[in-house]
Amino acid sequence: MRFARAPCQNPRMPVSVTTPRGFARLAPALRALLMRVLKGEGRRLGEVAIVLSDDELLRQINRDWRSIDRATDVISFAYDEREPEALTRPVRGDLFISLDRVNEQAKRFRVTRGTELARLVVHGALHLCGHDHVRVAERKRMREREESTLRRSRTDARTLDRLMGDARTNGRVR
Repeated sequence: MRFARAPCQNPRMPVSVTTPRGFARLAPALRALLMRVLKGEGRRLGEVAIVLSDDELLRQINRDWRSIDRATDVISFAYDEREPEALTRPVRGDLFISLDRVNEQAKRFRVTRGTELARLVVHGALHLCGHDHVRVAERKRMREREESTLRRSRTDARTLDRLMGDARTNGRVR
């Protein structure tokens, strides 16, 4: 898969976005979603990388870092989650999303691809903010935060839908 890096338009907002060729136009909407999550969580932005890729890369990362040999939809790595006062520091980390899973899950959940991509960005960003879903209470709280953010993000999801459709119809999807 060939990647393109979308330059950050705002030097005070260090969010890098790496996408397959033809998807760089998604970067502003992805950044907006990330910022919406951080604002909702009362957190500041440090440095975050969003990487849109495929099942192959996410399977490799999942295998290398979690010893789980299968693809997954989203993986987040907070740079300093184990540091003292991590929850008060600016959010720093990496967010990897499989576009293969976006397409498959959009069909399975009967939502648009933009809606599913938005859900995964929000989910991953909540992980970067310190949320988890191992325990039932954590899962419930994280789901509530996810749904609340997604309700406020419908415009971003529609933008992602339009841009993802443009990329597909212009023959840029493998």
